[in-house]
Amino acid sequence: MQYSSPQEAAAALEAKRRMPFLAGVSISADLCGAIMAACTPYGQYEAAARLNLRGRYFPVFEMGMGVSNHTNDATDLHYKVHSPYYRIGLDYNVAKNVRAQGRIFVGVRYAFSTYKFDVDGPDMVDPVYGGNVPFSYHGVRGTNHWGEAVFGLEARVWGILHLGWSIRYRMRFYNKHTIVDNSWYVPGYGKNDTHAIGGTFNVVVDI
Repeated sequence: MQYSSPQEAAAALEAKRRMPFLAGVSISADLCGAIMAACTPYGQYEAAARLNLRGRYFPVFEMGMGVSNHTNDATDLHYKVHSPYYRIGLDYNVAKNVRAQGRIFVGVRYAFSTYKFDVDGPDMVDPVYGGNVPFSYHGVRGTNHWGEAVFGLEARVWGILHLGWSIRYRMRFYNKHTIVDNSWYVPGYGKNDTHAIGGTFNVVVDI
């Protein structure tokens, strides 16, 4: 094709290089949380769906199931939970070349979990009437909302298969106090504190 000027040729080349608005869809699963669930006092099973907009912007929806079945050796309190959590957010690819095999992400998430947990412990002594009072609460409802700041890397391994990891700083916005005060673990968040650090190791199918 003949171009009337170098500027027209450069514009045509740029148009060919430009990514389409919807450049792809991906689904992923987090291996780190599953390993934690199997080997530590708490963990999660998590999957995510993500859109690729021009190779730069990646709206993402994450959902998972947080699990814990743990007895504290010091207090002899047993805590059990098996409840879902949800996150929605956006990642931005800061890599210079959006068509490159690797991506560098920064992002944000809004997350929440409404869950039920059980807590059991040694009997308590009634300070007024004496005697033992059972310490056993089942089906206690908790609610947490929090935000996350995300940094992550992702690389193509073969074809549409990618591997990636992320580090997340979590800050709680809201915590519903329960009859037993705070739950020990919040699904998708971690130990119940104002701030938390977490991470993922993802297997990604990038379509």
